[in-house]
Amino acid sequence: MARMTEEEADRLDELWTKTTPKINTGKPGYFTQHMAHLVELDNFSAAYLRACADAAHKTPTQIIGEMVRERVAAVE
Repeated sequence: MARMTEEEADRLDELWTKTTPKINTGKPGYFTQHMAHLVELDNFSAAYLRACADAAHKTPTQIIGEMVRERVAAVE
C-alpha cells in the first residue's frame, strides 16, 4: 500500500476540516428498526406496534400516543 505524500495528507486534512462528513443516510439502522421498543414491552406488543406503525407510515411513538389519547378520551 502506497503512503501519502505530505502534500496529499495536507489536502486530505483540509478536505475533512472544511467539510462535514455525512453519517446519517436518512435510513434508520438495525437497532432503530428492530430494537427501538421499551425494555418493559414484550415481543408481541413490540411487533404489533411496529406493524401498526409501518402500515400507517408513522412511528411507534405516534401510535402509542394515539392509543393513549383514545383511552383517555373514552374515560372522560
